[in-house]
Amino acid sequence: MRRVSHPVCRFADSTVSVDAPLTKDTVPGIYAEIDGHRSVWEDTALTLDLSAVTRIDSAGVALIETLRSRVNERGGSLTITGGSKDVLALIETFTVTRDGKRQPRPKRRFFEGMGEQLYTFWQHLGAFFILVADTAFYSVQGMFTRSGMRKGEFTKQCIFIGMNALPIVGLISFLIGFILALQSAAQLRQFGASIYVADLVAISMTREMGPIMTAIALAGRSGSAFASEIANMVVTEETDALKTMGLNPIQYIVVPKMYAITVTTPMLTILSMLIGIFGSLVIGVTYLDLSVGPFMDQVANALILRDVIIGLAKSVIFAWIIITVGAYFGFTVSGGAEGVGRATTASVVTSIFMVILADSILGLIFYFGGGAF
Repeated sequence: MRRVSHPVCRFADSTVSVDAPLTKDTVPGIYAEIDGHRSVWEDTALTLDLSAVTRIDSAGVALIETLRSRVNERGGSLTITGGSKDVLALIETFTVTRDGKRQPRPKRRFFEGMGEQLYTFWQHLGAFFILVADTAFYSVQGMFTRSGMRKGEFTKQCIFIGMNALPIVGLISFLIGFILALQSAAQLRQFGASIYVADLVAISMTREMGPIMTAIALAGRSGSAFASEIANMVVTEETDALKTMGLNPIQYIVVPKMYAITVTTPMLTILSMLIGIFGSLVIGVTYLDLSVGPFMDQVANALILRDVIIGLAKSVIFAWIIITVGAYFGFTVSGGAEGVGRATTASVVTSIFMVILADSILGLIFYFGGGAF
C-alpha cells in the first residue's frame, strides 16, 4: 500500500486542513499524521477542512468516522467544512452515523403496527389459499393424467412418509396408550371399575390421540422435510428451471407428496390406534390383573364404527394441512440458507398449531353434530 511521503495536513488551532485526496492509498499516511499531532486531541471541538480534497472513497469516509468517534469519546464534536458537492455527497452516501449518533428508527404507533401486521397476515392468507386451490386442482387433474409428474415419485414418497415413519409413530402411540391407562387406572380401581380403562383408552385413541399424535409426528418429521426440500429448490433456482422446461412446480413437487400423505396417514393412524390400545393392555394385564380376553371384549363393546371413521377423517384433514403448510413455507422462502432454516422451523410450528386448531374445530363439529355424524 502506497503512503504519502510528505505532510498533507495543516494544523491551526482546532482545525485540520487536508491537502490530498482521501483514498485508500493516502488514508494510512493521513491518519498517522493526524494521530501524531497530539494538540488535535486536546480540544473538544475539532474542525476538518476538506476544501482542498478533490477525491474521496469509502476509506476516506472511514477515516472521518474514526476521527468523529475519537472526538466523541472525549465528549466533543467533529465539524466538516469545505469540500466540493461530489465529495460531500460521497460522505453522505458512505456514512453510517450522523453527528456521532445512529439515526433512531422512527417509532410506529400501536395502530400502525397492528394494521401492518394485519395487512401482512391478509397477504399471507391469500397466498396460502391460492396454493391450496392450485394443489387441489392439480391433484384432481393428476388422477386422469400423469403428465408433469416424476415417474416413481408416489412410491418413493409413500415409503418415506409411511414406512419410515412407522417406528416413531408406533413408539409414541404405545407410550401414549401406556400412560393413559396408567393414569386412569389409578382412579378407576378405587371404585372397582378397572375394566373401564379399556373403554377410556380405546375411545380416546381412536377419536383423538391416534390421529393427532400421528399428525404431530408427521409434521415434525415429514412436514419439515417437505418445507426444507422445496425451500432449497427455490433458493437454488431449481423451481425456475422447472418452469423453464414447461413443468409446474406444484404439479411436479407437491402433488405426488399430496397423494402419498393422503394414502399413508390413515394407515399410520390405524396402526397408532392399535398400538395405543396394546399399550393400555400391558397396563391392564400387569397392573390391574385383567385377562386379555375380557379386556379385548370390553374394547370391542366400547368402540363403534363411527369412532374409527371420525379418527380416519381427522387424519386425512391433518395430512392435507401438513403438506400445504410445508409447501407454502417452502415456496415463500427468502434469504438463502438462513431463510431455509427459518422456513423449516416456521413450517413445523405452524403445522402443529393448525393441526391442533383443526382438531378442536372438528371435535366441536362431531360433538354437537352427533346426530349428523
